[in-house]
Amino acid sequence: MTTAPVRPQILAFDIFGTVVDWHGSIAREVEALGLLTSPAASASMTPADFARAWRAGYRPAMDRVMSGELGWTRIDDLHRMILDELLDRHGLALDEAGRAHLNRAWHRLAPWPDSVEGLSRLKRGYTLCTLSNGNLGLLANMAKHAGLPWDLILSAEVFRAYKPHPDTYLGVAEVFEVAPEEVMLVAAHQDDLDAARRCGLKTAYIERPHEFGEDVPKAVDGSPDNDLHCTSLIDLADRLGA
Repeated sequence: MTTAPVRPQILAFDIFGTVVDWHGSIAREVEALGLLTSPAASASMTPADFARAWRAGYRPAMDRVMSGELGWTRIDDLHRMILDELLDRHGLALDEAGRAHLNRAWHRLAPWPDSVEGLSRLKRGYTLCTLSNGNLGLLANMAKHAGLPWDLILSAEVFRAYKPHPDTYLGVAEVFEVAPEEVMLVAAHQDDLDAARRCGLKTAYIERPHEFGEDVPKAVDGSPDNDLHCTSLIDLADRLGA
């Protein structure tokens, strides 16, 4: 007798790149500041380049925490460390008030066009939570700004471990008191989904070909090991009958 597959109860969402457009949002904020129009700015660096360079420091900064070189550090503080280094490296002048304002641009990221509709539909039949390396205050402010209808905000800050540490994925199941297979991670990053699957979670890949900007298209092949492969969060809602 074949056992029917377990239907997920909890949908846990990666945020940066999956639900919100970090690249376009950051590039617009940098352009609005006129940061790269100063005489000291490199003529070859665009706001899009700056956004990608800022994001590129994200993983190495988290690795410093996970290796023990740094103590537990919120993403807000890691973002600020990366920003300060980036500004100094390129000789870009920005006062403390400007740096603090720009650093909080990560709280103001815009959702992808399909995100709010897709999440609103999914919420009718599933419990929705974040599972992001972003800190709690950042994620709460972003949800308010972008109209993201989470049932619960979960963060690496809760588990004191960054993804892909197993404590983050298994922590979702523990919070909701369900089996890991009753949680589905929704993400646009295959490494995140692979780590979740190793912990027993179901996985749904979301295509975000312009995560790094339209000028730097991203491969969106995903993996055949994912339970679902979707073109958008609206497509995910369709596939899950929401």
